[in-house]
Amino acid sequence: MGSFSRGYGYRFDIGEYFPRAVKTLCIICVSVFLAQEFSRLVFHAPGWNFWIAWFGLTPYSTVHGLFLWQPFTYLFLHDGIWHILLNLLYLAMFGADLEHMWGARKFYVYFFLCGVGAGLIDVAVKLILDPHGIGTALVPTIGCSGAIYGILLADAVLLPHRRVWMFPLPVTVSMRIFVIIMGAIEFFATIGATGDNISHICHLSGMLVGYLYLRRGTHLYNWRNVLSDWKQRRLRKKFEVYVREHRDKPPERPDNWVN
Repeated sequence: MGSFSRGYGYRFDIGEYFPRAVKTLCIICVSVFLAQEFSRLVFHAPGWNFWIAWFGLTPYSTVHGLFLWQPFTYLFLHDGIWHILLNLLYLAMFGADLEHMWGARKFYVYFFLCGVGAGLIDVAVKLILDPHGIGTALVPTIGCSGAIYGILLADAVLLPHRRVWMFPLPVTVSMRIFVIIMGAIEFFATIGATGDNISHICHLSGMLVGYLYLRRGTHLYNWRNVLSDWKQRRLRKKFEVYVREHRDKPPERPDNWVN
């Protein structure tokens, strides 16, 4: 969380908690949510179903109906006031520090990479489990939770010792422990198939995509080191061969230099 002084002349700066990218994402989510609720109020179930059918992430429709925009648009839909409030609360609490470190542009890239990546993995897994579209492949997923879990993972990697209050328990834990607990809950909820209408696969996928993105440099450097070591060994062998071939030859006569 942002640190601040409460001394004389202190002024509350909302930008500390809602920097540009976080604020823009919150405004978009709230605007779309209000449009959803207005459609449900005026047109009832058909109005609500319009948003879910066209912009929610339905694996069978995304692939077979070529609704290729759904892995992006599903991030801005939410089902109920608590759903959007919790997502935006986590976005503001944990995303602000990342944006302060990275800047708005990189934060946007990371947010959509985790969210869209989580959606694509969700589509792939559900189509593998239901290739004919008679069960889970027809169930839509909405919400930016996949991106939020990617943000949590980034905080755990970059700010591992940050303290987090485990509400409602009166204890705090490090960010790393908090994310491990959250990941474990999602993992066991996934394999347990709890039927709670939450896409735990999407949550875990957001964390996975975020981890791969953050560690991409490490893996690339490993490959670069392997290639560099191979080149050095190859040059060393060539040099050794050259030395052996020229060891017994007399030195060549130096060139004549003309001044």
